Amino acid sequence: MVKREKKYDLNVDNTLLKFINLEVLPGTGIEEEVFWKGFSDLIVEFQKKNKGLLEKRETIQNTIDKWHINNKDKLDDIDVYKIFLNDIGYLHQEGKPFAINTQNVDPEIAKVSGPQLVVPIMNARYALNAANARWGSLYDALYGTDAMGDLPFKKEYEEKRGEKVILFAKSHLDKAVPLVSHKWKNINNISIVNNKINIFIDSKNINLQDIDQFIGHIKNDEGEVRQLLFKKNGLRLKIIIDPDNNIGSKDPANIADIILESALSTIMDCEDSVAAVDGNDKVLAYRNWLGLMKGDLTERVKKAEKVITRELNSDIVFIDTDGENRIIKGRSLMLNRNVGHLMTNPAIITSENEEVYEGLMDAMFSVLIAIHDLNKSSGLRNSIRKSVYIVKPKMHGPEEVSFANDVFTKVESILGLPKNTVKLGIMDEERRTSVNLMECIRAAKDRVAFINTGFLDRTGDEIHTSMEAGPFLKKGDMKSTSWIKSYEDRNVDIGLACGLKNKAQIGKGMWAMPDLMNAMLDQKIVHPKSGANCAWVPSPTAATLHAMHYHLVDVADVQENLIKEGRRGKLNDLLSIPVAKGQNWSEEEIKNEIENNSQGILGYVVRWVDQGVGCSKVPDINNIGLMEDRATCRISAQALANWLHHNIISKEDVINAMKKMAIVVDKQNINDKNYSPMSPSFDTIAFNAACDLVLQGRKQPSGYTEPVLHKRRLEWKNKNIN
Repeated sequence: MVKREKKYDLNVDNTLLKFINLEVLPGTGIEEEVFWKGFSDLIVEFQKKNKGLLEKRETIQNTIDKWHINNKDKLDDIDVYKIFLNDIGYLHQEGKPFAINTQNVDPEIAKVSGPQLVVPIMNARYALNAANARWGSLYDALYGTDAMGDLPFKKEYEEKRGEKVILFAKSHLDKAVPLVSHKWKNINNISIVNNKINIFIDSKNINLQDIDQFIGHIKNDEGEVRQLLFKKNGLRLKIIIDPDNNIGSKDPANIADIILESALSTIMDCEDSVAAVDGNDKVLAYRNWLGLMKGDLTERVKKAEKVITRELNSDIVFIDTDGENRIIKGRSLMLNRNVGHLMTNPAIITSENEEVYEGLMDAMFSVLIAIHDLNKSSGLRNSIRKSVYIVKPKMHGPEEVSFANDVFTKVESILGLPKNTVKLGIMDEERRTSVNLMECIRAAKDRVAFINTGFLDRTGDEIHTSMEAGPFLKKGDMKSTSWIKSYEDRNVDIGLACGLKNKAQIGKGMWAMPDLMNAMLDQKIVHPKSGANCAWVPSPTAATLHAMHYHLVDVADVQENLIKEGRRGKLNDLLSIPVAKGQNWSEEEIKNEIENNSQGILGYVVRWVDQGVGCSKVPDINNIGLMEDRATCRISAQALANWLHHNIISKEDVINAMKKMAIVVDKQNINDKNYSPMSPSFDTIAFNAACDLVLQGRKQPSGYTEPVLHKRRLEWKNKNIN
């Protein structure tokens, strides 16, 4: 049984209560009773409103279901469909043009374009690695991945591969920091005289095409120049000079490495990539966020038979071209992705014996913890502009965004923070938000600092919203439909129309294949070319490689041109439902689709339920590693639930595919000592959870996976831990 203590109208898990009182509140200047009274008041004010918003979701969904059932002959008449959506309050008319008024936004959000990481906050090692991924070695990223087209053959250093890396990296320098009429591979001497750079081929002085790209240098303790700093499209990069290094000693100019400013920002995720179902889990998440905000988070890691302590990187001090000392941050700017409006958590119970909505907990506790950063004037600071960045996912339409805005206004009042200290990120991943994006932004126009598209959750909601419209296309085929292009274009166009340029991030979704970096280099350049000033990557290494795209594309120029062109994505296209029309799938195609989705669901769910792993690289049916989280699980589950609902497949087909794929997943995890096989019994908690997601998928609120996963994870914990 969970031990609780009463705090005003709340009964709080003692583990959470002690953590807040003993670890979080000291140093904030906020007294315990003042805090808990304020938090209790917040719950009294917003708990019922939250519940009402969820009831409205259900009412709208039921109305849409009935309309689709009764109007099969009108599915292609978008004008009739829009009138219906207007009448039920689903679709809002756009108001007059406006521009957001967000103030005190850090440059990593407002001014500079670059990669963004998303990592589970419950894993301290991942969180530290991501925060420190502000800077990454290009040589290492190229050498250890398939970015150049192949992988290293041996564990030992390969001289020929090293030479290939150096040529590849220097050829990128030719594009990012070009020389006049010469190539970086031919440079054999670099020196600093009077804080200015001198580059030579033998005795011939070679100039940069743009001398202003050189911004400074760093000396070692002996006064020798060891790092040269340049800037391209706002991103910094460093050339490391080290004649004593194994690589540098063989290089004509003693260049030992090229370090790129990589992950400008990182979302520390309390949502899709974690498995937090009770008070103990939430404390783990909040404690890691506290360590990041205080700057003292550490993690002991065993590496090559040695135990090392990971900690946050210090800032970088360099000498600029005027001889003045300057500071660059050594860490990503950190945002916190709270949970959405849907789930409750047993960590706190109201006086009416209801679990508190987890989103309200996150709003209060994540901002409270960030006060430790706001109170700093030096040291390892996160926000130089004294802002707190909260990404809010899974909101449905302007009313829910307005609700989040009101919640944070109340949080700021309770904590004594200036209004709009909290900057809001709006995840454009639900259909009712996509079709009303301008009005969603308007609803929080004084604090919006981020909007982002995500194919996976957005497609899951597309399927669930229009479940009764008919059987949907295969998951892969949906990526080439008109609504997806409209969705991606409108997100950028509307963001720019609302004045987000130079004030906020317009983001794009994840590259989900962390082992396929050559393909990422080839394809992900479309994100900066689309006008997005950040895009998600699955690892620090991927961030370094993706940073190269932002050297090649000036996103600010792209955005300026898009503003002149006006909107591209059309609402009619966005509302075109991707149902299958006239498709005659073979039995083999149907079987492959069932098994592919079943394998992905099982591979993710078994780790979520049995091990509490909310995000991981899961081998797909072809043993290609894919980054899986609740969003990927949602689309797979909804895709199968839709086909089941429309009799493309049967319940027996689903169960048989799940059993067959459970054996595959068991084999894929055979080397995991913590893994519990699902076969041959096919009656484990994890296996039943995976089946529930499909067989009960039609009834799940908005098609979300959280209710099933939380229930099954708690069942597993009660059986194996409590």
